[in-house]
Amino acid sequence: MGCIIRVVDKLKVNPDKVVIVSGIGCSSRMSGYLDFNTLHTTHGRALVFATGLKLAKPSLEIIVVMGDGDALAIGGNHLIHAARRNVDLTSIIINNWIYGMTGGQYSPATPRGAFATTAPYGNLEPPFEVPELVRGSGASYVARGTVYHTRQLDRLIERGMRKEGFGLVEVLSPCPVGFGRRNQMKSAVAMMRWQKDRAVSLKRASKMNEEELKDKIITGVLFEREAPEYTQEYERLMSRVKTRKEIGKREVQTGMGEIHEE
Repeated sequence: MGCIIRVVDKLKVNPDKVVIVSGIGCSSRMSGYLDFNTLHTTHGRALVFATGLKLAKPSLEIIVVMGDGDALAIGGNHLIHAARRNVDLTSIIINNWIYGMTGGQYSPATPRGAFATTAPYGNLEPPFEVPELVRGSGASYVARGTVYHTRQLDRLIERGMRKEGFGLVEVLSPCPVGFGRRNQMKSAVAMMRWQKDRAVSLKRASKMNEEELKDKIITGVLFEREAPEYTQEYERLMSRVKTRKEIGKREVQTGMGEIHEE
């Protein structure tokens, strides 16, 4: 939350033009504590509301805040399609590897072998690699940071907000209550120390071998590209349609590929 406030202030964005859209979960309570326009939506549907809002008001700076269960389970379908469309949204998945609000159940991001209330003998399922999932879906910007490395996280969110198209920042923020106490990290300090020891920058990781990278978390800007942005393409389409209507013409393409004007 502090990172978002600092970045908005640094970019000098008019607070009246900022909208925080959140789903359901611990992280999604953020919308209730920020003095921006806010939209606290239903579970897994934050990106749906955000997409509609962006189409209706393209000038708004929309930041979508979700948890891992919210974004990757019930909301997974919406995540991949928002990325595929390349809607100009800055999406932040606060990944605590667990369903923290509802009792500590394992989520699609819970590491294999980790313990949860619904995995008392260890989680059998492999987790989503969130950056790869979103990159493969068509996003323009993908990054990962941790709550320990706040300065880096400021930069990642800022770059995501500056980037046109769908941007995602995965923020690792393990929960000491729902996750840590079942996985040998019983305090917030222990979990922060774990992040400090495990996180490595992309530049540093490029010089490490596979064995050295084992159990490490690569952070930084992981992917970036230029691609058509959905709301701009939509506006151009609507402009063409309105122009045709204004001059009283309607084009109908037949099955033979001929164009008739009426």
